[in-house]
Amino acid sequence: MPCRIVSTGARQTGDQARSPAPHHDTACAGTAPPSPARRMFLTGSASAAGLLLAGCAIRPPRQQGPTAEELTERNAAMMYRAMPEEPFPIPAVDLKKVDARYYRATVPDPTGAPPGTVYVDTANFYLYLVQENGMARRYGVGLGRAGFAWSGRARIAWKKEWPTWTPPDEMIARQPELAPYSAKNGGMAPGLGNPLGARALYIFEGKVDTLYRIHGTAEAWSIGRAVSSGCVRLLNQDVIDLYDRVPPDTPIIVA
Repeated sequence: MPCRIVSTGARQTGDQARSPAPHHDTACAGTAPPSPARRMFLTGSASAAGLLLAGCAIRPPRQQGPTAEELTERNAAMMYRAMPEEPFPIPAVDLKKVDARYYRATVPDPTGAPPGTVYVDTANFYLYLVQENGMARRYGVGLGRAGFAWSGRARIAWKKEWPTWTPPDEMIARQPELAPYSAKNGGMAPGLGNPLGARALYIFEGKVDTLYRIHGTAEAWSIGRAVSSGCVRLLNQDVIDLYDRVPPDTPIIVA
């Protein structure tokens, strides 16, 4: 509401004209200047409002994000999840039984081999699939006696999903209880209990079978270790990942 000048004096007449000029108040019509007590109240209210606004502006402490170790475990849980879509449903890996350094990872290539090569580092229990731009896909492996017995250059002649396992005659001679799974008996049917696991890649020198295999396993504890039998074993989730990336005639180096 606009302010107007309010006169506090009467109309001047006669001797009144010689009286002092009337006082004019420039306050808004109908209001009076605030008393000292009211000024203190208004000042206090403004201060309180300022404190409230300042309080609203205070932000809670920022929550810390997950640690690198927590992120690694989350990624591992995704990589090694259960796979119910497989013909024989694969359970999730118990990561408490696997050293984190053997989790699947993309790393700078330490092998110097041409891209597309599979390289098995038997000394450090790693398998590398060499990629472009100096990188490699690395998998942790377990090695059996056969895994240490052969080294050199060869090729992955063929591969198979959920393979039949046929122990060689030499193994049956050492372990007669395996005779029911001999070649003449048709081998062991595919499944989670089959030693070759979910996938197998068969290694040949030229046209000669080396009897050397890269295969899956459900025995998570065996990764990064030398075990009693078998060739090169990867967790089933890892061998499936490798299988999908490796075509027949892929070169392989075992060192």
